[in-house]
Amino acid sequence: MDKVEKVVILGAGPAGLSAALYAARAELNPLVLTGLQPGGQASLTNTIENYPGFPQGVGGAELGELFQKQAEHFGARIEFDSVTGVDFSAKPLIVKTYDKEIKTESVIIAT
Repeated sequence: MDKVEKVVILGAGPAGLSAALYAARAELNPLVLTGLQPGGQASLTNTIENYPGFPQGVGGAELGELFQKQAEHFGARIEFDSVTGVDFSAKPLIVKTYDKEIKTESVIIAT
């Protein structure tokens, strides 16, 4: 029998990794697919000066790494893969990448 994920998150920027953190804390064992840019667009920013908790600013790549470590600490799984399509027409949903198909109960799109 094929494994069916509870939740697959598309995107590993601040929104995707925040979703992963909360899903992991809810014990949903989320799978995050990073797409082409792990850490999202923020990871390409030299210094982010308007993010709460960093009064001196923080590097975008560093912030993305902190998001990822925190999500993984609670059980999120990160896969460096790009999604080529999603079939929402039936249950379980099917997330397609270049290499495989992932069956899942739910998808969070955070791209």
